[in-house]
Amino acid sequence: MAPSSRVLKLTVSYDGSRFIGWQRQAAGESIQSLLETALARFEGGPVTVHGAGRTDAGVHALGQVASAVVTCPHDTGVLCRGLNAQLPADVRVLSVADAAPEFHARFNARSKTYRYLLRNGPLASPFERQTVWHVTDQLDHDAMVLAASMLTGSHDFAAFRSTGGSVSSTVRTLTRSDFGVERNAALPGVDPEAAGRLLTYEVQGDGFLRHMVRAIVGTLVEVGRGGRTAASVAALLDGGSRSEAGATAPSHGLYLVSVDYD
Repeated sequence: MAPSSRVLKLTVSYDGSRFIGWQRQAAGESIQSLLETALARFEGGPVTVHGAGRTDAGVHALGQVASAVVTCPHDTGVLCRGLNAQLPADVRVLSVADAAPEFHARFNARSKTYRYLLRNGPLASPFERQTVWHVTDQLDHDAMVLAASMLTGSHDFAAFRSTGGSVSSTVRTLTRSDFGVERNAALPGVDPEAAGRLLTYEVQGDGFLRHMVRAIVGTLVEVGRGGRTAASVAALLDGGSRSEAGATAPSHGLYLVSVDYD
């Protein structure tokens, strides 16, 4: 009798600095391929792992969620420890759980939360070079807060979508779009004026287009620099094109924070 299948739900955290992204590709090391290789040793055969979000090269994750159909009988705790024993130190499986037979990490996701970090000041720590975008220009934080708040609700985000990939609609709903200042983010031994501030942009929505969060951040930074008004960001949601929005922010400041399910 063939062994019965089960669906695993994995919560994964990773430093995306050296990876080509989540998705398996012909060349380069991806998070997906690492997890599939590690799970295959328990399964005794190939395993396909589906991620909730296909993070790009250099993007990090605090709580990526993945699913896989397997037949191996190992306890979830054993699987979690065994996977981490095989994975590199910059990828950690935080938990493994048995899920409902119909569970799919991507298709069943109700919302995702992303965070973007910016160091705004003359000086940044070398340890932040792959985890934070360093912006030396003085930014108008209040203007960025106002512009970010205009993005909540259901809108057409075509102006914030990079080319590539296919979607049936560019309308998305954001339930949060908040700019803030991280507390206790001073650099040790550095004059606070030189270190500036660590700014955070946190956004939650029912889905995101390709490079959407990074395009939003790049546009908000233009607002902060005085290159555009906060009102111009709202105008982009009314039929604006990608060329009218700001540049795409670097990937290394972006984090997939969490994925929510019903």
